[in-house]
Amino acid sequence: MENLIENKLLTADKTFHEWKKVPFENKQKLIAKAAEIFKNKSEFFGEIITNEMNKPISQAIAEVEKCALMMNYYAEAENILIPEKIESEYSISEIHYVPKGVILGVMPWNFPFWQVLRFSTPAILAGNTVVLKHASICFGSGNAIENVFIEAGFPEGVFQNLEVGHDEVKEILEHSAIKGVSLTGSEKAGAEVASIAGKNIKKSLLELGGSDAFIVLDDADLNEAAKVGALARLQNCGQTCVAAKRFIIQKDVENDFLPKFIEEYKKYIPANPKLKETKLGGMAKPDLADDLEKQYEQALAHGAEVIIPLERISDSEFKPGLVRVEEGNPVLEEELFGPLGMVMIAENDDDALRIANGIPFGLANSVWTTNKERQQFFIHGLESGTVNVNRMTSSDPRFPFGGTKSSGYGTELSLLALKEFVTAKTILAK
Repeated sequence: MENLIENKLLTADKTFHEWKKVPFENKQKLIAKAAEIFKNKSEFFGEIITNEMNKPISQAIAEVEKCALMMNYYAEAENILIPEKIESEYSISEIHYVPKGVILGVMPWNFPFWQVLRFSTPAILAGNTVVLKHASICFGSGNAIENVFIEAGFPEGVFQNLEVGHDEVKEILEHSAIKGVSLTGSEKAGAEVASIAGKNIKKSLLELGGSDAFIVLDDADLNEAAKVGALARLQNCGQTCVAAKRFIIQKDVENDFLPKFIEEYKKYIPANPKLKETKLGGMAKPDLADDLEKQYEQALAHGAEVIIPLERISDSEFKPGLVRVEEGNPVLEEELFGPLGMVMIAENDDDALRIANGIPFGLANSVWTTNKERQQFFIHGLESGTVNVNRMTSSDPRFPFGGTKSSGYGTELSLLALKEFVTAKTILAK
């Protein structure tokens, strides 16, 4: 391990022993200062995002502003980490919530500010320190975030960016200073990191991929579902874990819904991401576009029917595609991370639920129906960390976020996230 990285890990560990003693309210004041900086400089940081991974500038700025909103939520949050007194026969019986130490964040490129701060803000507020291994194309974002923590007045070592490659994650995670890891990324990356953490008896939190269902039933508002469905698939060029990827349409409304959906879908045309009116940019890297094209060809080779062809117009840009797939197509076992959607037809509610649950992933699903009983049927039946009714999936600082099955485990956001990287320590005295 390079001396620079070793020194940063040791600095994070040394800082932790002081940071954990800082009162919760004082930590919140620093988080509020950081939030203010992100909000005031959202256009500057948005340009960094756009330059690094092609996100349309309006979406990049909105990402930074959402970070500020989330940090302000934690800056004003209830302290659920105060010692909890339990009635018992003992003179003292309490639960203390003790931060674990230095937490490694392994974060992706698709939301280069949001993913990092969504994980690190509650971890830091709980008393931990953080070191970040960002995606290789987002080192500028990682350094910018570190600079904001410094500018806001956080002690040196509370948040540090490590400019390291994938091959160095194992050695860093095995370092004695690291006490836990949070990863947002692919199923493969999650399995590798969780394996290393497990072998070293370290806590891991995994937010992995998804293939979210967008279920349209025969009593849905079809115009709204079509408009929101196109956005849910194509926002951030489809490079979103919780993007709608499988559109499960009840047979009775197939002929009414599909034309509306196709019309909305075709409104997304690749354009210069630096223009504020642009809704669809290119993918983050040409090799990711290569991967999507191969998945498209594989889907067609196994019987998928083209509704709208996926047309590649440059190294990283596509005219968005839409295919109709049947159960058994191997593409359903994968995550489509780009502007390609899948349509499936369900006979009835039971069939729609079965199709929605019949894949390895379980991140977030959306169901469109105005009937309260049908809503409850899907709320209780869908196997996912989030169920949305008549809305697309979007995370909210107030509510827990995380998946089930191959989409990972652990909780980000909400007050629950404050307890992800703490030890519940029992105190008893006669």
